[in-house]
Amino acid sequence: MGTGLNEAPIITKSVRGLYTVVSPDGVSEDLPARGILRKKGQEPYVGDYVRVEDGAIAEVLPRRNEIIRPPLANLDQLCFVVSMCEPQPNLRLLDKFIAVSAYKDIAPLLLLTKIDLASSEEIYRLYSAIGIPILPVDYNDPSTLDAVREAFRGKVSALTGNSGAGKSTLLNALDETLAIPTGEISQKLGRGRHTTRHAQLYPLQTGGYIADTPGFSTFDTMRYAIIRKHELAACFTEFAPYVDDCRFKDCSHTCEKGCAVLDAVSAGAIPKSRHESYCEMYEEAKTIKEWEL
Repeated sequence: MGTGLNEAPIITKSVRGLYTVVSPDGVSEDLPARGILRKKGQEPYVGDYVRVEDGAIAEVLPRRNEIIRPPLANLDQLCFVVSMCEPQPNLRLLDKFIAVSAYKDIAPLLLLTKIDLASSEEIYRLYSAIGIPILPVDYNDPSTLDAVREAFRGKVSALTGNSGAGKSTLLNALDETLAIPTGEISQKLGRGRHTTRHAQLYPLQTGGYIADTPGFSTFDTMRYAIIRKHELAACFTEFAPYVDDCRFKDCSHTCEKGCAVLDAVSAGAIPKSRHESYCEMYEEAKTIKEWEL
């Protein structure tokens, strides 16, 4: 069960300075935020629990976590919709998402779509081995949708992934009352047309909320979180048994002699593709400027 639900009013939508706030008893109203909140650096996010006073948001309650863009707060789980084809799975993208979820202490969940069109064996092999829960989605098998509904029950969740992976289609199948617009795959570009324009929490009939976030074809880690290079290894949980055995305490785990992580990659204990994703993110993290923090 997610924490925070039914304890205070929650922001479910933000459009041009007005926030849709839903009270614990389900009453919804569009409210402005007091100007002093922005001055205090407390700009409200979708997912924030708030205190309402005199027809305005007077206080943003402490957050458990947040992601930068789209601005979402207090997520229980981050769900990665991975299409088996059209578009093809992007493991680099997926690994970056998983690192962000670890950094933000948000539970990850993989949802595999189009499993009838291409094999999902590699995805299962790579990610079940590092403890990431995986649920297949087969629209001809209602039990798979029931399993996803149960995973969302009572939680604040967000769906993310490549454009065209089927995020909005999945949400509509889970709860037909949502009626979220969907787009077609561009045959020229091999990716979906963007149909989600902003972050919004949708209430689910089974309880809890789900956010459909704008899709994308490339991924900038800093859209979701800025992870410094020395923090990155902790976001790859399969590195944990080895990092303390490296010869040098400041080992980057990319090229050093005596690196226990590299030895584990060579021995097959850490998937090569995961380490390659780590190295790519490490190089990106090296370019982060202090002002970006």
